Amino acid sequence: MSRESASITLAAPAKINLSLRILGKRPDGFHELETLMVPIKLADQIEISAVPGHGVSLVCNDPDLPTGPENLCVKAVEAFREETGIPHGVAISLMKRIPHGAGLGGGSSDAAAVLKGMNEIFDRPLVAEELQQLAASLGSDVPFFLHDGAAWCRGRGEILEDAAALPGRTLLLIKPPFPVPTAWAYKRYAEMKASEAGMPTQKSQWLGDLEITNDLEAPVFGKYLLLPVMKEWLCQQPGVESAFMTGSGSTMVAVMKTGTSSTSIAAIEGEIRAEFGDTIWISVTGWE
Repeated sequence: MSRESASITLAAPAKINLSLRILGKRPDGFHELETLMVPIKLADQIEISAVPGHGVSLVCNDPDLPTGPENLCVKAVEAFREETGIPHGVAISLMKRIPHGAGLGGGSSDAAAVLKGMNEIFDRPLVAEELQQLAASLGSDVPFFLHDGAAWCRGRGEILEDAAALPGRTLLLIKPPFPVPTAWAYKRYAEMKASEAGMPTQKSQWLGDLEITNDLEAPVFGKYLLLPVMKEWLCQQPGVESAFMTGSGSTMVAVMKTGTSSTSIAAIEGEIRAEFGDTIWISVTGWE
């Protein structure tokens, strides 16, 4: 296959955070994290092709997604080319299934897929450690998506440790028709942490021996009042084992009890739309 016709198609999975703890502020301005990130079956699809010339193009089925230099996929191409000295033209076709501004890591996963795809197309000029460093330069979540399976992520997200196997569960993802800005969520957390009132306690939820927690829930719930209402409503449903916000939101995750039938899950979907409106995005999935 000639370089000009080389292409690769990759799945870029979403993630959820089963645990997200903020341990403090780092000297570099980022927050010190300890989070259990889990890839799920919901995924974007990316086709990466080497093309003549030196240009970079991105087309996407989502008209609301920027496709210029600010897009993480384009940034990943440019970072790879700068690191390797390979100036080859690249065309990317992105089929978005993961909503953006959702706390599901779609943009970071897309960027990681581009790095992996570029490395394959151009005969693997970078070893795994170099790809990880490049991924970390693009964003805190990007290194996770170069990893296979669930991982505990520490530092600002770039230090990964394999996680124990998780018990099988069906997941219901529910995203209201608004995003939550990640930078704002962390800023609001810091403000609440420094205030006299401090952080409110969360009601404990568990998946086996793992406590499900998210330190960003309190600051986000304080502004986006639909989310705590939705969490409480989900926890009251008979088929739901636990419910929580993933990442900085706005997606809520309902972990279904073992043995809950597809008919029961479909019924809950209908009740969600009846309760919260038809503009809610819902996806039934599970972890890989």
